[in-house]
Amino acid sequence: MKKKYAVKKIIKMICLLMTVGILCIIPQLDAKASAMDTDLTGEQEQRTNIDEPGSSDSRDDLSEINIANNMTVTVSNGNGQVNGTLRILLTLTMIALAPLMLIMLTSFTRVIIVLHFTRAALNTQTAPPNQVMIGLALFLTFFIMQPTATKIYQEAIVPFDQGEITQEEFFEAGIEPLREFMYRQTQTKDVKVFMSISGTEWDGSLDAIPLTVLVPSFVVGELRQAFIIGFLIYIPFIVIDMVVASTLMSMGMMMLPPTTISMPFKILLFVLADGWNLIIVNLVESFYK
Repeated sequence: MKKKYAVKKIIKMICLLMTVGILCIIPQLDAKASAMDTDLTGEQEQRTNIDEPGSSDSRDDLSEINIANNMTVTVSNGNGQVNGTLRILLTLTMIALAPLMLIMLTSFTRVIIVLHFTRAALNTQTAPPNQVMIGLALFLTFFIMQPTATKIYQEAIVPFDQGEITQEEFFEAGIEPLREFMYRQTQTKDVKVFMSISGTEWDGSLDAIPLTVLVPSFVVGELRQAFIIGFLIYIPFIVIDMVVASTLMSMGMMMLPPTTISMPFKILLFVLADGWNLIIVNLVESFYK
């Protein structure tokens, strides 16, 4: 018993000594850490500094990289800056909405409908295939929307990335070029209809049109314009169908489908008239008139 008691006493003494030693070492480690922080090479502005969230002293500090393992939103008197994690979340949300914005807020709707009417008028079924038509529509949309996209980049994305404007100002500056583009392609009667439905007074200016009114007005106008262009494309091909059908009927070949005979003549007429160049060039120019 005395031997076991002596062993326990020795163990307790060892634990006590280890505890005292740890307590003595911790202050020395803190002192070394602070000394190492002051002995870092490079200037404060040049090296990477780890700052805790909420430690910024000015608005310029908010635009610096915040290295932290948690998500924070710092707001001060109505002026705030979103942390990098939340900015990534907002960016992913915008990417998810990008296809809808591409279809509804750009020239894509008119372009793809006109290309579809062209293929239907030629009666070539799947030539050109859907992938080619969508790809062509996308590149034509990028070409048409290039001035608007450049304006959005210069007036919204660059200032926001540099921390010169807030999120609200970024949204207003980014949507304004799109509003100007849509307003140029929108007819006044469409705006008046939707404004009257929503019960809102309109003084005739762009700033007085809400985005919820401008978007449907723009889409309705794009559908109308695309169908008008499609009708004009159909006219020469309808004439060919009528001529071929009457010729076959006069020859007594009523069992032969007229479309089978008329399709080669349609393609020949389209190639001789350089149809793709005429349609695409005039379609692009319709956005600049």
